[in-house]
Amino acid sequence: MAPTNSKYFIQSICRMKKHKYTFEHIKITRHLLYWTALSIPVSLVTGSVVALFLWLLDKAINFRFAHPWLLFFLPVGGILVYVLYDKLGKNSDRGNNLIMDEIHQPGGGVPARMAPLVLLTTIITHFFGGSAGREGTAVQIGGSIAQFFAKKFNLSKEDVKMLLMTGIAAGFGAVFGTPITGAIFALEVLALGRIKHDALMPCFIASVLADITCAAWGIHHTQYHIHFSGDTQTLFPFFHFDFLLLIKVIIAGVLFGLAGFLFAETSHTISNYSKKLIKIKWLIPALGGLLIIGFTFLLGTQDYLSLGVSNPDKNGVSILSCFQPGGATTFS
Repeated sequence: MAPTNSKYFIQSICRMKKHKYTFEHIKITRHLLYWTALSIPVSLVTGSVVALFLWLLDKAINFRFAHPWLLFFLPVGGILVYVLYDKLGKNSDRGNNLIMDEIHQPGGGVPARMAPLVLLTTIITHFFGGSAGREGTAVQIGGSIAQFFAKKFNLSKEDVKMLLMTGIAAGFGAVFGTPITGAIFALEVLALGRIKHDALMPCFIASVLADITCAAWGIHHTQYHIHFSGDTQTLFPFFHFDFLLLIKVIIAGVLFGLAGFLFAETSHTISNYSKKLIKIKWLIPALGGLLIIGFTFLLGTQDYLSLGVSNPDKNGVSILSCFQPGGATTFS
């Protein structure tokens, strides 16, 4: 009887494992379908708004290129941005920090007004020659739209966190045309180096779909040509590995990190001291605009104004020129 009992016991264990695996597969499928359904509206709206943002940004930058005297109105533009946030912003002026806080510890939520405000104020900044990045704007657009849908869907706090992450992924992926990077960026928003695995597919789906939506509106990012020489020796790159280049890349990576740290700390220090020393708050952006004008004339170039991706001056410094020999100076 012992062998027979053992046989039945083993069979029951196998059946239990089979049911367990089936249940896990059903659970995973339900999770993917649920978050795909939630991510679709966030991605479609975010991708569309980002497309509008990039189109307006291109128009504003090119208009300033044609009318460089607009730089003299940068202090006025700074005051206008301050007034918009002061009168209409609620807590939108906290920007990316607000979205990060809401992911870590949901509270009052991200206001829906953040998306149009950050879009408009970024365009105003670039229109007068101010320098502002695209990623912060895109992240705030995605986070604001995600929060809007989270309220409409009446989601739990944990689901709100997840949907905010998909909004970040959608915004970042669409604004740069880099959906994989957008997904990874959103996944690391909780803690650097620790991935929230259950958010992996929702963030990836949101980022890819937002990028497709942005492209569908006619916004296309720089495409790089891949050339195949036909040389079969290049099929085995390991034997032609450049160890010196690897060392250079490692050193450069450390320097990039230090430069980023220095920039962040300097920005925070200037911001903190400005708020302490300048009691009239609208003077802060006005004085900032005057400083930019002063530095522009001190350096004798407008290469470092606005976005900096392209430059109407063929001999000027830009991100694109940096990929060419002599495309940047030592102190660029």
